[in-house]
Amino acid sequence: MIGRAVTAAVAPNRGKRTEGVYMGRISVLLGSVVLMLVVGGSIASAAKPGSGSCSGGAPGFGNAEVIPAGTYNGFTVTGYCVFGPGTMTIDGNLTIAEGAQLNDHASGQSESVHVTGNVTVGAGAVLGLGNYNPVPPHNSAIVDGNITARQPETMYLGGMTVHGNVVSSGGGNPASHRNFPIKDDTIDGNLIVQGWDGFWLGVIRVNVGGNVIFDNNSGTQVGLPGTEFEGILDSNEIVSNVIEGNLICHGNTPPAQIGDAILDEGNGLNTVGGNAIGECADLAG
Repeated sequence: MIGRAVTAAVAPNRGKRTEGVYMGRISVLLGSVVLMLVVGGSIASAAKPGSGSCSGGAPGFGNAEVIPAGTYNGFTVTGYCVFGPGTMTIDGNLTIAEGAQLNDHASGQSESVHVTGNVTVGAGAVLGLGNYNPVPPHNSAIVDGNITARQPETMYLGGMTVHGNVVSSGGGNPASHRNFPIKDDTIDGNLIVQGWDGFWLGVIRVNVGGNVIFDNNSGTQVGLPGTEFEGILDSNEIVSNVIEGNLICHGNTPPAQIGDAILDEGNGLNTVGGNAIGECADLAG
């Protein structure tokens, strides 16, 4: 039926180089493309050449599947994986699927990581990026877009730069005794951490170009033995950050604090360009 309809439409102008014929031929070509998309599937949704995925590995130290260094047009992790030695470039988005793990605790074995798109972390997943080097520039890992996590088990973000926002909603697992450290980073946008429930969580020595919102998080770790913080809940540490916007903290258990991080030389109050609100009202100076 499609062939007959097209033939009928162009037959009256056969042999004439008229605008109508060219338009008819263009219509035929466009129709063929549409037919190709319908019959053969959506070209737009197909994986880009060179896109990567990792589905192997197993839980536990040393059991992760090693991802070879190189350049990938997007990457999806559904297993237990780690970046291998060398330079890793992901031209597009990095996705950590529900329950998957990438670079548990840090950036794995890679020398540097660059993600030109966004990073998405699923429920119960673990992501590690960076190396926790307190000395700028924070370039052990660079994300040009946003990092968005929805109910992650945790993330380890250190010594890295995010040109967009970092947003984590919910998640955690108190039974796993995992930390959620955000240390020595540069975040050009906002940093939002809400509703995480685990062992220890802290935002330490981070430069934030927007606002920091830190709400309804909880941690069970106690302070260092033999110090004045021994036996006291010591999570939710907000320490020595430089925040251009507002610092807003509400509903955390324990309340946002500096805690025993003050024992490390150079740690102290936060520098806040806007307002320090709620539990963090006394943490700016």
